[in-house]
Amino acid sequence: QVQLVESGGGLVQAGGSLRLSCAASGRTFSNYAMGWFRQAPGKEREFVARITWSGAVTNYADSVRGRFTISRDNAKNTVSLQMNSLKPEDTAVYYCAASQWDSGTYYGRPVAYNLWGQGTQVTVSS
Repeated sequence: QVQLVESGGGLVQAGGSLRLSCAASGRTFSNYAMGWFRQAPGKEREFVARITWSGAVTNYADSVRGRFTISRDNAKNTVSLQMNSLKPEDTAVYYCAASQWDSGTYYGRPVAYNLWGQGTQVTVSS
């Protein structure tokens, strides 16, 4: 079955950078919109970024816009999240997600995504 696997998380000081990657196994996900979400303990899963199936459109949460960049390489079935100028409030488990609907309306909602990775921990120290 199709699986998403995140990697690249770790510990970084405030102001530093990390690059997260998401690799898909199984069938190609080139027809899927892809998103990144994050969840801190005791908090709801939060939208971070999204990219359409073609890569033509990207969307970002206000909290990360200008600092994070989402990209995809459909030939390699990978999606990345470049995170710069990290802040302690960015600390969370980051999840890669795929949506077959590529919705321009609901991309910020977890329920719009039908496939999720296992998550990778990002910790930003002050």
